[in-house]
Amino acid sequence: MYENRLLGIGLISFLMLFSIISTSYAELWELVIEVNVEKGAIYSGDSVIVTGKVVDQAYKPIRGAEVFIKAGSYTTKAFTDPEGVFKGEIKDFERIPGTYIVNVIGSWYGMTGLSSTEFQVKGDISPVSELQEKLSTDEAIKYLSSDESNFEKNPIGQTLFKYYHKLLEELILEQKIAQKPSEDKIFMEHQRLIAENLRNQAIDEFKPGAGTYDGIQYNDYINNLNPKIKELVINQLNFTKNNFAEAQKIRDDILANGGTYEDARQAYLDRISIPKETLEEFNKEKIDQELEESLENNTTDENSENQ
Repeated sequence: MYENRLLGIGLISFLMLFSIISTSYAELWELVIEVNVEKGAIYSGDSVIVTGKVVDQAYKPIRGAEVFIKAGSYTTKAFTDPEGVFKGEIKDFERIPGTYIVNVIGSWYGMTGLSSTEFQVKGDISPVSELQEKLSTDEAIKYLSSDESNFEKNPIGQTLFKYYHKLLEELILEQKIAQKPSEDKIFMEHQRLIAENLRNQAIDEFKPGAGTYDGIQYNDYINNLNPKIKELVINQLNFTKNNFAEAQKIRDDILANGGTYEDARQAYLDRISIPKETLEEFNKEKIDQELEESLENNTTDENSENQ
């Protein structure tokens, strides 16, 4: 009896030792994978760059290991270089804002390793984007592309079929609401059209001229200027006139190409806004030019007198 107990204890000890040796042996050959995402936070639609290194338990680099990279339903594959380093790119990662996990599986001659890390998709979550995310899964696609009769004898399937079709109806409704212009936008557009019509009516009624850049008043103004500054003022007025002409052309081009009134108006204002530094530089150039011309004239006059 005692001998049987000793035999049993010995057998159990041997099995435990064998199990420990086997486990240690398995861990010794398991691949170790270091993984990193180059950008810890991206925007939806950006690429996810995954880098890392594959080594054995002795930290010896594994060359030529196949690396499978998966983030959600997006996958890509890479191979390690002589240093055990790999790099994979998941292009156009279009997902709603949140935290996502990257799983990396490496394999080499029957040995495998697994590692994972996280990254963020930045931005605000809207009801539409949440619904789109739920409906983009393989399970959702399966039930949305099936007929309800396929699940007559499957209560769970019927429930999921109705669930995903209800989400689809919500998505369609949300998209309609999102595309519908707000009351404020409608009001502003209405007011803009009224103002534009009144402006056109006033132009037809009063037929205004070209303003102060030509005509009798312009000529009188120029003729009464101090001769010393007359040329400079004319150049300044022409500079401003050309600015307005270019601004009007920019505005008309934007509207003609389908741009919004607000964009055209902003481009017009940006063009006619002349910084103080620009005007001072323009004045300096003109004064320097006049001085050079004056010096040249004086030199010519002196030469003529000497001759």
